[in-house]
Amino acid sequence: MEGPAYASALRGLTLWVHHVLLPVYGREVTSGSPWCPTWWEHPEAVAQLHGLWLAWGDLTGPGSTMTGPASWHRDYLSSVMDTLRNPQGPFAGCKPGMHRPKETPTVAAMDPFAPPPRQPQSAPPPPGPPPPPV
Repeated sequence: MEGPAYASALRGLTLWVHHVLLPVYGREVTSGSPWCPTWWEHPEAVAQLHGLWLAWGDLTGPGSTMTGPASWHRDYLSSVMDTLRNPQGPFAGCKPGMHRPKETPTVAAMDPFAPPPRQPQSAPPPPGPPPPPV
């Protein structure tokens, strides 16, 4: 997702996080349970929260069953919030009023499964000196 579609989805997610999720499930921020005030700057947090939001819509929306909300709590909420709020999670290093991007693992720029580069064919050797006259 890119451009206007991404911006629209991120806005919807942000409204849900700020007006539904955090007021009810936010809990206190501590060093053992961090939260970043600019959570949308952490790609892992956006991905996790987006999945949580989609599941919430599916399990609590108009077509859901009466047990949908309980299933959402049991199957989705705790695992996502525990992952995000873990001291080693995406908000490690963030404190109230301070954002710090998390260092991500480095990867080699080379594709390890790509076919090997083609070697240029060697040109035939240049002709040598002409043979001596007989």
